[in-house]
Amino acid sequence: MATLNIGDKVRFLNAVGGGIVRKIERDMAYVEEPDGFETPILIRECVVVEPAKPEKKQPEVRTVFTATTFSKDEPRKEIPTSTVSNEPIEETPEGEQLNIALAIIPHEPKHLNTTAYDICLVNDSNYYLYFTFTSRDEEGWRTRYAGVIEPNMQMELEELKQQEVNSLQRIGFQYIAFKQGKHYTTKNPGAIEMRFDPVKLYKLHSFRANLYYDEPALIIDLVKNDTPIRPLVVNTDDLARAMSEKNRSESINRPNVSKPKQQPAEIIEIDLHINALLDSTAGMSNGEMLEYQMDTFRKVLADNRNNKGQRIVFIHGKGEGTLRRAILDELRTKYKEYSSQDASFREYGFGATMVTIK
Repeated sequence: MATLNIGDKVRFLNAVGGGIVRKIERDMAYVEEPDGFETPILIRECVVVEPAKPEKKQPEVRTVFTATTFSKDEPRKEIPTSTVSNEPIEETPEGEQLNIALAIIPHEPKHLNTTAYDICLVNDSNYYLYFTFTSRDEEGWRTRYAGVIEPNMQMELEELKQQEVNSLQRIGFQYIAFKQGKHYTTKNPGAIEMRFDPVKLYKLHSFRANLYYDEPALIIDLVKNDTPIRPLVVNTDDLARAMSEKNRSESINRPNVSKPKQQPAEIIEIDLHINALLDSTAGMSNGEMLEYQMDTFRKVLADNRNNKGQRIVFIHGKGEGTLRRAILDELRTKYKEYSSQDASFREYGFGATMVTIK
């Protein structure tokens, strides 16, 4: 791999964009893009398109710093014109509340198993947004796009290849809202982290008519009427690890005492009604809906397989009993080590099954 140097002109390997390398720290490069922002990105994800020109060595001089003064009549500096447009923005009363969404549009809706997708950002508000769009993998978070979007606009962030679909299982979005050249009501900065099920990209009914594009799209709401859809969450594994280390350190000089009886873990409730799992079931057969419910059931058990003693209540309802029978069949055949019983009749009626992880 070629060495990356400050001043090199690069493009991003796995994301849209590129620019001039302004700083290098360990395995990270800080790339100044055309809009003036510096985007941190892994060095291995940079491709040099134009090496830095060698600079003439300048004689060493002593730098003297002086305070900058401004005249009261001097005009205030505005945000660089390279980042925002000077064109007047047509505002709407509804646009005073932030509504932000991601739109995923397939290139070939009839070939969802092979097509690529456009990932777009929708800013349905009267505010400019500084934002970053990120995803997380085993190594941590990665910036997929960072920039500014103008009010009431849609922006294409990247083209998602078929082999990159699984990289969207955990997505993040951060934003700061502002207006240019006028007074406005400030908005709280936001940070959103959410899980995304890539399976949705293979189901035609996921892509529906919408207000923003002529073609069907999968719309993922990020902010609705100023409220982030799902605020940034704490990593429970890291929190549990930190608490465990704290308890060990506190117990070093603690006298030996009998341990109280361990309390059972808090019950997890999972609503398997299809309307609680999907926004729409248009185009799905009964078999497909049942399979989606069972996939959710299996995933919850897999996520909690190491949580000994954990009790999970699966709410399936009475109905015709198809889902309940499917759950009990799998518990008898694939999850024999777990115990199961009808959940509390007082709380759930006859429509729930409680599973205890052993």
